[in-house]
Amino acid sequence: MPGPASRIDSICLAEKQNIDARIHRWLRQHSIVLLRLSLGIVFLGFGVLKYFPGVSPAEELSKQTMDALTLGLVPPEISIVIVASVECAIGLLLIVGRWLRPVVYLLAAELIGILAPLGLFPGRLFAGPHGAPTLEGQYVLKDIILVAAGLVVASTVPGLVPGADPDRSARQAEEEKKSEGARGGDRTTHREEWTDSSAVRAESNNG
Repeated sequence: MPGPASRIDSICLAEKQNIDARIHRWLRQHSIVLLRLSLGIVFLGFGVLKYFPGVSPAEELSKQTMDALTLGLVPPEISIVIVASVECAIGLLLIVGRWLRPVVYLLAAELIGILAPLGLFPGRLFAGPHGAPTLEGQYVLKDIILVAAGLVVASTVPGLVPGADPDRSARQAEEEKKSEGARGGDRTTHREEWTDSSAVRAESNNG
């Protein structure tokens, strides 16, 4: 018969397990929403800065990147306003959780643009000692985190391909996940666990 110490250990272990389960459940329910909100705040903040000449540390790099991507067809003073407006629109819509499918398309184009300097101006971005990244280079490299965050947000929005049925895409993804779970040890995942539920409800209302 287990002694008092053993029973206390069992109770402590069960309580730890309950706390861990509650933490995991909370993270599963809210982490993607928080990621979407934080990504929106970052884009909105960086976008607003670009409206004010000399305030954004990436202003000149953004102008030169747009000049290279548009083959010089768009004047710098206009291109920076375009970039600022796109970033603000992305940020606001991510924060409110509306029209996320168009936002994902804008986000994809924006992420290509913010990483473009790595290919266009490597000499400028890695001009530090022994080829180390400059401050601008570090500014661009940290955008890799935004790319990863954008991919996570995009994964919560079914129906990204024009003409695809969002509900059918979500069901198919859930079925494939369950099938994988059955092969790998019954690690099934419901739609609510991988989908930004608040955004999906907003998308349904918009549709």
